Amino acid sequence: MIGWGFLGAGNIARVALAPAVHAAEGAVLQAVAARDPLRAKGLGPLAVHSSYDGVLADPSVDAVYISLSNEAHLPWTLAALAAGKHVLCEKPIGLTADEVDEMERARGDLLVVEASWYRWHPRVRLAQQRLPEIGTVEHVTAGFAFAGQLEGNYRLDPTRGGGALYDVGHYAVSAALWAIGRGLPVDVCARSRFSDGGVDLATEAVLDWDGASAEIRVGIDEGLGQWLVLTGSDGEIELRDAPYTSWKDDETALWVSDGTTTERVPVPATDAYRVMVEEMSSVLTGGPGWVLPLAESRQTAAALDLIRTAAGRSV
Repeated sequence: MIGWGFLGAGNIARVALAPAVHAAEGAVLQAVAARDPLRAKGLGPLAVHSSYDGVLADPSVDAVYISLSNEAHLPWTLAALAAGKHVLCEKPIGLTADEVDEMERARGDLLVVEASWYRWHPRVRLAQQRLPEIGTVEHVTAGFAFAGQLEGNYRLDPTRGGGALYDVGHYAVSAALWAIGRGLPVDVCARSRFSDGGVDLATEAVLDWDGASAEIRVGIDEGLGQWLVLTGSDGEIELRDAPYTSWKDDETALWVSDGTTTERVPVPATDAYRVMVEEMSSVLTGGPGWVLPLAESRQTAAALDLIRTAAGRSV
C-alpha cells in the first residue's frame, strides 16, 4: 500500500486526484497540506499538516503529488526528492528542459513522474498500439483551445508559468512527439498572440522533422476545442471529442482509416486519473504498470522551449 501525500488542495486535487487515490487499489491518501486547512481536510486524508514540509517529513508518506502553480513545480519536486519521496507532479513538470534536467540529476533511485493523465487513458494507449497500421506517421494535427475565466488567474502571470503553451500546449505537443516518434523537430516556426502582461494567449506552431511535420494550435481565450489527427503513409487515426481530457463519464471512440474504409472503435468510459495512481502505486511496490518516463517529459519541455523561442515576443 502506497501512502500518498498532497502538496496543495486546489480544484484538480479536489475533483480528480483525491477521488482517484480513494478509489485506487494499492493507494491511500495519507496526508495533505494546503494554505486553507479546511480545504485540505475536505480531501479526506488520514492527516492534515500545517505546511508542505510537514507532508515531506511524514514517514507514512511514500509518494507526493504536487498540484501547485507551475513555477512551484521545480522547487517542491526537489524538496520532495531530498526528503526521499517519489513524486507525481502536475504538468508541465518543469518550465524548461533545464528544470527537468535538475530533477533528473536529483532523483537518484526515486520516481519522478509528470501527471500527464491523458497518457493513461485506454483510447490513447489504443491509438499508440495501432500506429503501425497507418504506416509511417507523416503529419499530426493537434490542438487544444478553450475560453478560460482569466481575470485574476495565475495563467495571466508570466512569473508563475502562465500562458497557453504551459497550460495546454503540453498536451498537443507531447501527442505530436509520441505519434511521430523521431525525437525533437529539426525546424520550428511559431507565432503567438500575447497578453499585455506578456503571456501567450494563443500560439500556433509548425514542427518539422525529416519527412514528417506537425501543426499545433493552443489557446486559453478562444473556444475552439480539442483535436488530434495522426496521418500516416497508409492511413489515419483520429481521436475525436476531447482527446486530452476525456474523463470517467465519457465514452469515447477511436477512428482508424486505411484510406478506403474507416473503423470506429468504441472505448468505455475510464477514470484515467485512477489508472495513473494505481499503476504508479503498483510500480512503486514492484508490481506491473506503466509510468511516463521522465525522458519523455524532458523531450516535451524541450519542444516547448523551441516553440517559445521561435514565437519570440514581437508577434
